[in-house]
Amino acid sequence: MTTLDEREGPRDECGVFGIYAPGHDVSRLAYFALYALQHRGQESAGIAAADVDGHIMTLRELGLVNQVFDEQKLRALGGDIAVGHVRYSTTGSNGWDNAQPVHRSDRRELALGHNGNLINAVELHTELRERGVSFRSTSDSEIIAALLASHEADRIEDAATAILPRLQGAFSTVLMTKDSLVAFRDPAGLRPMVLGRLDGKYCVASESCALDIIGAERLRDVAPGELIWVDADGLHSRQVVSGAREAFCVFEYIYFARPDSRMNGDVLQAARGRMGEILAREAPAPNADLVIPVPDSGAPAARGYARASGLPQDDGLIKNRYVGRTFIEPGQELRKHGLRMKFNPLPEIVGGKSLVVVDDSIVRGNTTRHLVAMLREAGAREVHLRISAPPIKHPCHYGIDMSTREEMIAHGRTVEEIAAELGCDSLAYLSLGGVYEAVRGDRDRHCDACFSGRYPLEGTDDAQGKDAFELPLVGARVL
Repeated sequence: MTTLDEREGPRDECGVFGIYAPGHDVSRLAYFALYALQHRGQESAGIAAADVDGHIMTLRELGLVNQVFDEQKLRALGGDIAVGHVRYSTTGSNGWDNAQPVHRSDRRELALGHNGNLINAVELHTELRERGVSFRSTSDSEIIAALLASHEADRIEDAATAILPRLQGAFSTVLMTKDSLVAFRDPAGLRPMVLGRLDGKYCVASESCALDIIGAERLRDVAPGELIWVDADGLHSRQVVSGAREAFCVFEYIYFARPDSRMNGDVLQAARGRMGEILAREAPAPNADLVIPVPDSGAPAARGYARASGLPQDDGLIKNRYVGRTFIEPGQELRKHGLRMKFNPLPEIVGGKSLVVVDDSIVRGNTTRHLVAMLREAGAREVHLRISAPPIKHPCHYGIDMSTREEMIAHGRTVEEIAAELGCDSLAYLSLGGVYEAVRGDRDRHCDACFSGRYPLEGTDDAQGKDAFELPLVGARVL
């Protein structure tokens, strides 16, 4: 049975936001920015801000942004600086202790949010424990916070400069002290981060859509290995690590980021449309009648496929956008109809048709298999699957949960065998070269390890899944 909690695509990662804006309602701005970043994590949300005495107050809970915060809570978060976070757990369980921002008061008080995954988390955690540093969570984000909060440097920017080269993995990080906002990005630039300006004040976010919603101007991407801090004297920048091999996650273009976000100068809606156009060129479907997307993720590529192929496009699957995660079992009577809580085919659209069904990715194949069966039950004559990404065959260690290799339907199977497993008439994936043509990017500056198995960072073990770097806290059960 496929429950609503078994998402077909890779799990979202995290979203971060930070703002230094005296005279503005910074917590309210953070709330709306996190609202725009909700697609990057739906397990927990949090905002930290400094009160009138300079003490940092952090509110974080399990749930969506609009479930965690209300008017009363936002009013309690005052000050000139705020940082926010939405989370999907990649290292550490999804319990409250691992919600962010992480708040620590060691040598200095700070609150921190992190998007990514440290591949040397266990090593750093052991070192800190030996120094007598205690932890309240199993999240690698608290390691970064502990390193910064306990560092002997007088200035937070000097502490960040010292620890950044010691971190290995993906870490787009934002933090606040009582008087400054700090942001830095790993030397490979695996996860995104942009710098914005609002009425002469500054903010940082995982994606530009978070700047759009608060009316901020996008200035530029935070450079890989760059440290940015904002204080009473304005914006400052320091290139801490340079010359590293860049490895921006190509899956951000395909799936994760919102289609209205700009990454490396391109609107993703346009890039995803080009993926569909190239897919139509690489894998035409002879005698097909209609192109339909798997909503919503397959829609931009489906439009591109239809444009390039000259085929009509329609919505043959309707998605209930008000159904998110649920922990309510549907019961025996409804169990076989569980997927229809999210998707419902339209017999009047698909009946008697040879369909090209476009989606952006397949990981386990559970949902795709059921969708193919549902379309056939609705009267589709043929179902030809077209995927605007290559086969996913390897796990991600840099902040995305793509399951283990053994759970992936493409692991150890040919495309023909996958098609037989899914019950479709034909299956074709976009080539890796087609992806880079669509994003107008250079493979030597991106990470495509989930497709190729070529991990850009030393110390990354292909045989291990996301759980390999979770922290071995005594008495803690990491889920």
